[in-house]
Amino acid sequence: MRHGLQTESGSNLDPTPILRDSLLFGKLSARQIERVASRLRWYRLLEGQWLFKQDEPADRFFLVVSGQMKLFYLSSEGNEKVIEVLRAGDTFAEALMFLDQPSYPVSSAALTDTCLLGIDAADFLEMLRGSPDTCFVLLGDLSRRMHALVREIEDLTLQSATSRVAGYLIRKAPAQGDHFRLEVPKGVIASRLSVKPETLSRILRNLSEQGIVSVRGQQVEVHDRRALSRKADLCATHDLHAAFDHTQR
Repeated sequence: MRHGLQTESGSNLDPTPILRDSLLFGKLSARQIERVASRLRWYRLLEGQWLFKQDEPADRFFLVVSGQMKLFYLSSEGNEKVIEVLRAGDTFAEALMFLDQPSYPVSSAALTDTCLLGIDAADFLEMLRGSPDTCFVLLGDLSRRMHALVREIEDLTLQSATSRVAGYLIRKAPAQGDHFRLEVPKGVIASRLSVKPETLSRILRNLSEQGIVSVRGQQVEVHDRRALSRKADLCATHDLHAAFDHTQR
């Protein structure tokens, strides 16, 4: 992975419509959006470039304009755990502006060529004091993320690797149609699901051999959606019973 950061203090692209269409900034007044736009920075990253490293001072939070970012944690042994994959329209690191002397608890890097807006956290926090509507939107976003993390912890605790992979494929499959493309590399998916890459490959191969899915590179075809759903549900139920039985011993 390449280290580095490409920034631009200005851009020919007007950020105002981007901010206005964002869930977080959409409640701001025209004057407030102008204030945010006047203090933001454009960040353009190549695939693999880092945006920030964990423990660096956090003076900005970010809005993804295009591309994909990953938030990840590096252990002392250098192992990577992907915490979240972010796409156009997503914001991240905004909760840190409420902390004294904040630092980024994870690292961030571009999964594809990516464009972001970096928002001045201290100035935005000052502006929040005059915008109750934006405070509620921010609280709603943080609450949604908290519940998502709680669900993920439950999944990692109670579900088997097969269940997590099957559940991931079910969530990614379109409501209409059975073909879709994995948006991120399989190594990132494996890290996100807390399985080893070889385990992910083995599970996908087993699902293919059972005629439930076909996987060719990043292309996936679901042949039996009901069986795939059962794989997710039955594995989760089995693990829940096993955990319950263990507590009764």
